[in-house]
Amino acid sequence: MSPENSRPAVTQISDQADIAAVSRRAEARPTGSDSLDPLRFPLWGSRLIEASAGTGKTFTIATLYVRLVLGHGVPNDAPQAAPDTAPRAFTPPEILVVTFTDAATRELRDRIRARLAEAATVFRAEPDGIAARPPGEDPLHDLRAEYPPEHWPACARKLQLAAEWMDEAAVSTIHGWCNRMLREHAFDSDSHFTQTLETDQSELLAEVVRDYWRTFMIPLDAESVAEVRQWWSGPEALQGAIRALVEHADRLDPAAEPAVTLKAVRTEKADRLAALKAPWATWADELEALLDDAVDSKRAKLQKRFYSNWLKALRDWAADPAAESLDLAKGWERLTPAGLAAVWKGDPPA
Repeated sequence: MSPENSRPAVTQISDQADIAAVSRRAEARPTGSDSLDPLRFPLWGSRLIEASAGTGKTFTIATLYVRLVLGHGVPNDAPQAAPDTAPRAFTPPEILVVTFTDAATRELRDRIRARLAEAATVFRAEPDGIAARPPGEDPLHDLRAEYPPEHWPACARKLQLAAEWMDEAAVSTIHGWCNRMLREHAFDSDSHFTQTLETDQSELLAEVVRDYWRTFMIPLDAESVAEVRQWWSGPEALQGAIRALVEHADRLDPAAEPAVTLKAVRTEKADRLAALKAPWATWADELEALLDDAVDSKRAKLQKRFYSNWLKALRDWAADPAAESLDLAKGWERLTPAGLAAVWKGDPPA
């Protein structure tokens, strides 16, 4: 929040985090956190407020708004203020409040309006009828106590006018504020004089995905298309798969085109499969000799007709570079160390 005294200024309150702890200066942020006092929080310079959820950010923003309307708490010796300048009061159009959603915008506007009206009522009180309260119990009571009673009617008038002015207050979402600036300053920004604010981006995302599919998926070769169709049947399926990743796109590593990636993956897959198959021509012969000897010497309760078929399937798989799957039926269990131990007399082979 940075009021300027030499020219009209916009004070910004940004609802970008929940409010509870505050750094002394944005450029010299401490490692610890301090309890936030809304009536003592500086209204000049760059300030950062942080907190966990449910700690009263809307209440705090509304209180800061009341102070800005009254010009409360801007010291004469602030770096941004001239030494002889009185505290600067702001009107609602000069105070920018930014949040994220339309629902939060409506809530903020209503809560600020209500807080201004409540503060105006507090300042209309008769000084003789005010009961003493301990400091910190009621922020509005404490705020009023910092003004001489003869100034209370003027303060109440300022607050009431601000509450009635809230329909024109600069309370909006980030995209809403940007849209307003483009619309109001279209000539200076070389933009269209008529802007359309698109809040639902689902159709835009669908169009982008369809363009991507036409550009990169349709030209793929038949083998690559067959692989892609195992994952996504079309653009709609692809859009559904990436929906949760869109907001994290900036964290994803750059990726090559699908054709390049698929070719690289197939090459790597073929190399690993070939390395896996390479020793099995020898291992199948050694395993068959070991099992034949065990069966002939009655050291294993196995039937040659079964394991011969299993080993033949292993040899055929190892000899075919394109073969990926291997069907050994019950051989998957019998040829394991546990499976051989179950039919072996004595200690099975290591």
